[in-house]
Amino acid sequence: MSSQPVVLCQSTDCPQGNPPSRLECPTCNKLGIRGSFFCGQECFKANWVPHSRSLIIEVTYQTCQKTHKIIHDLARGPAPDGTFNPFPNYTYSGTLRPVYPISPKRQVPDHIPQPDYAERDDGVPISEMRALGHPPRVLSPDEIEKMRTACRMGREVLDLAASHVRPGITTDELDAIVHQAIIDRNAYPSPLGYRKFPKSFCTSVNEVICHGIPDQRKLRDGDIINLDISLYYQGFHSDLNATYPVGTVDEDSAKLIRTTRECLDAAIRMCKPGALFRDIGKAIEPIAKANNCAVVRTYTGHGINNLFHPAPNIPHYAKNKAVGTMKPGMCFTIEPMINLGTNWDTQHWDDSWTATTIDGKRSAQFEETLLVTEAGVEVLTAGKDFVL
Repeated sequence: MSSQPVVLCQSTDCPQGNPPSRLECPTCNKLGIRGSFFCGQECFKANWVPHSRSLIIEVTYQTCQKTHKIIHDLARGPAPDGTFNPFPNYTYSGTLRPVYPISPKRQVPDHIPQPDYAERDDGVPISEMRALGHPPRVLSPDEIEKMRTACRMGREVLDLAASHVRPGITTDELDAIVHQAIIDRNAYPSPLGYRKFPKSFCTSVNEVICHGIPDQRKLRDGDIINLDISLYYQGFHSDLNATYPVGTVDEDSAKLIRTTRECLDAAIRMCKPGALFRDIGKAIEPIAKANNCAVVRTYTGHGINNLFHPAPNIPHYAKNKAVGTMKPGMCFTIEPMINLGTNWDTQHWDDSWTATTIDGKRSAQFEETLLVTEAGVEVLTAGKDFVL
């Protein structure tokens, strides 16, 4: 006896009055769609057009259901490789997702001097807190030389990390490369432990504006990634970053990267003794707007010396209220974060660090550490191709 089910002919114009039928649609059978039976070949052929339309709808529905189940399963628990999304209930603005687990904290040899926050469980930079409200420091010639050394090392590490950017590498693997390169120079990775930041540098991909935490996500062709390097050597910090294409990127992403670098270079050119910190935004925002981009207001440039983030505070947008005048011997960063489109606002993942655009559009950033000189400005972290 046949195990095939007996159902009525599904033809909408069956001349036999839709009798019980056993002729099954072979396409439905192959796809696992049950119940598609007809009373004969002629009835099947005559009804093929409406049946095929319903078949497309059913296949689309089943595909969506399977995709939803995959997404749901990944959100609820580890994937087959053990990775998982740690914030399944968070409303992400774009397509990027964190891929955990985070690898254990990387160790720094005991002989390498560490900033004060690295020795605290809470990561609070006590020295920075004590310096709040103080004016920007003017460094001595000896301190300037230490800044030059730290900044040269930072550039070396950034260039090394950038050479490893490619589709397929994880941001955690990049973190391991950066960590080793820094300790090989007897320096300390400044972000590690700073206010409990868990990694040795920041990796900000696509819609991430800044402070992305390296994890198990593999970079994909068409991504963009910002690598933000900071290190502490002989008692002084350096800080720089740049945004890179991963493989081949679309024109909007390429234009965003070019625009962001142009914004930073324009800001650097206006730095000199007597220049106002509030005017840096005047050099940046017109370039961003002319390229249909927005300047992030949530984060700023900052002073840098023996402290990681002292005065001055440097907004990157026009018509800001920053105070202070540039003087020879001052060191600070300029690091504009530029978003595609007109929205500059940010939102944060539940890791309390990762800042993203609120519309899911891409963001890029470039940063240099600068020294004001008697003659103008020196870019302490400049790459070999930099032209002022």
